[in-house]
Amino acid sequence: MNTQDLRKEAHDLDVTVWVGKSGIEAVVGELNDQLAERNLVKAKFLRAALGGTTIDEAAADLAERVNADLIETRGKTAVFHR
Repeated sequence: MNTQDLRKEAHDLDVTVWVGKSGIEAVVGELNDQLAERNLVKAKFLRAALGGTTIDEAAADLAERVNADLIETRGKTAVFHR
């Protein structure tokens, strides 16, 4: 499945992971579990989670930690695929 197909599929997904003030460390396990159950997961980054980084940087870091592909970031939301 290519990136464009994955973006279309992710469009209607609900956010199931919220990254808050505890940062990405706090959601690595949860995102890992969800990616094991389904191939696409949408996460929302709250402003408090970012510190001095951008959404793109934080999402890329999180994707790397769970060994997933970052499909897209839009606003404060990111889509991960494994």
